[in-house]
Amino acid sequence: MVRLNEVRQGELQVELPMRTDAELYFIGRIHTPWTDRLSTPRQGRPDGPTCRIELFAPWDKGLDSIAEFERLEVLYWLHESRRDLVLQAPKSDGNGRGVFSLRTPVRPNPIGTSIVQLEKVQGSVLLVRGLDCLDGTPLIDLKPDRTLFKPLAPAQAGDFQVGDK
Repeated sequence: MVRLNEVRQGELQVELPMRTDAELYFIGRIHTPWTDRLSTPRQGRPDGPTCRIELFAPWDKGLDSIAEFERLEVLYWLHESRRDLVLQAPKSDGNGRGVFSLRTPVRPNPIGTSIVQLEKVQGSVLLVRGLDCLDGTPLIDLKPDRTLFKPLAPAQAGDFQVGDK
């Protein structure tokens, strides 16, 4: 991962296109013990420190029934990550790799994702373990861990499709 905006041997930096607005809403803020990128873990741990996910009104109403799930998928905006590298040399060995073959935070759209253990729900705040982001990271979305989730809606035709036909 490129830590302090350097461009290493084997990496390719591109010019960013003009911005477009995807109308993304930050629905909350994540609070962790980490205040700088160099001390933030590369991957969250299920036995890591308890972190707080705070949901803003009116999105906090969407937490109804979330306590039914022991694990959640958290999507967040890696607001301090650069976005202009398409090849990265993660081990500084000069061997560039495509950004989409890595789990680096340095990406065109710096969306982070973690599977977290839900410890407790306190009103509009979730206490979780397993995050790997900076304190103050904007929250994009929360979902039940797909390996634990069974759809509540009736099945539809595509649910039974197998193969290529």
